[in-house]
Amino acid sequence: MSLARRVSAALALAACVGACSAPSRYAIDHQHAVDAAFTRLAGLQGEWLDTTGSFGAPDVVQATWRLTGGGSAVVETLFPGTPDEMVTVYHKDGHDLVLTHYCAAGNQPRMRATYLSERMIQFAFDGGFNIDPARDMHMHSGKLEFVSGDELHAEWQGWEGGKADPGHLAQFHLVRRKGS
Repeated sequence: MSLARRVSAALALAACVGACSAPSRYAIDHQHAVDAAFTRLAGLQGEWLDTTGSFGAPDVVQATWRLTGGGSAVVETLFPGTPDEMVTVYHKDGHDLVLTHYCAAGNQPRMRATYLSERMIQFAFDGGFNIDPARDMHMHSGKLEFVSGDELHAEWQGWEGGKADPGHLAQFHLVRRKGS
């Protein structure tokens, strides 16, 4: 083989190896979106009030957010200090954003982010514990919409009998408590 052909073959092989080992544009964009979404969740730290009053008095803290695990997880507590208190923990799982919801129903659905944008994160059911999804009531999907740094709209859809249950649609319009 001539020197020119050997150089061409070596260059072609090097280009192929470089292309195969370089992260894809999708992977880079997806990881950036996951990192940005997690940062947005971490920015929710503080106490939040439900402006609709549908889950109690509008001046009572209905949700708190805090970081734990050296900043690797965000803990949301709904209805803190009440018998209905529930906790949702958000964290990264490899290249994904996931959550586990510790529900007052006694189960722990796990969800994975299926849509990420600057203003919205959508989650879908991805398994869980103490749940037969074909039978048991559980939270199956969720959506967080960031209206502003101090305002959040959340919607959680419960399922029962293997399908969406309109009676288990929880909607919150939360505002950060002044000074928190």
